[in-house]
Amino acid sequence: MQSVRGVLSLGTLTLLALGAGTVAPAAAQVTGEDIVSREQQAFLYAARDFRADVSMRLVDKEGQERRRKLTMLRLDTGEGSSQKYYIYFHEPADVRGTAFLVWKYQDKDDSRWLFIPAIKLVTRVAAKDAQSSFVGSDFSYEDISGRDLGADSYKLLNEEAREGKDCYVVEAVPKSSSAFTRKVSWIDKKTFLPVREEFYDVQNQLARVFTADEVKDVGGHPTVVRRTMRDVKREHHTEVVFENVGYDSGLDEGLFSERYLQKPPAQWIK
Repeated sequence: MQSVRGVLSLGTLTLLALGAGTVAPAAAQVTGEDIVSREQQAFLYAARDFRADVSMRLVDKEGQERRRKLTMLRLDTGEGSSQKYYIYFHEPADVRGTAFLVWKYQDKDDSRWLFIPAIKLVTRVAAKDAQSSFVGSDFSYEDISGRDLGADSYKLLNEEAREGKDCYVVEAVPKSSSAFTRKVSWIDKKTFLPVREEFYDVQNQLARVFTADEVKDVGGHPTVVRRTMRDVKREHHTEVVFENVGYDSGLDEGLFSERYLQKPPAQWIK
């Protein structure tokens, strides 16, 4: 699988060619995989580590709400596209103390663990469950930590404006069995962040829609601080807000261990 860190932009290649004293050839056609690789770099791999306080609002078709508050930690391990995630739930009371841990690998299925405080049990989340609902929200476990670049085939469909931004429109089709048969993404040409993503089911009907509702610059990193996932058929949606966002905070890899699922690191989980 191709590492997201191994992709050079066309601009970089052009500068290298000019620096070598040669005449740069006409720019090669950018591919869908190139674009999604850069999107993953911007959306999932900004800086070495990441911390944020996160609020979730789950809204059903009658307008009834449920809320979650959690802390998210993320560390790039320096091994290709490998990462580790730690998520701790503060509210509501019935889920307080629930913790989720991901070890994301470059060349094999990710490892995921969930600690359920009510029964004091650490359980593995099977790879086949990666696309199931994350704690009852409209986001899947896979949406939280990202999908492997090599899991899909990509096609650049178009270039068009969306939400006032110039975007690439890219279709992703899973190479093996998946909860969706294709995904169409609008990716901002400037930041390479996703503006909108549409997931289609096995009947090729629109099933879920992701939108990036607010982007802020945090320490030089454009960051989606407010985002929504809508389940079109259930008429249910989940809104997520990131606050107190920080990059390169000095997270230690030892924090991302099963030990801290049951006893959260007080320095980072407040």
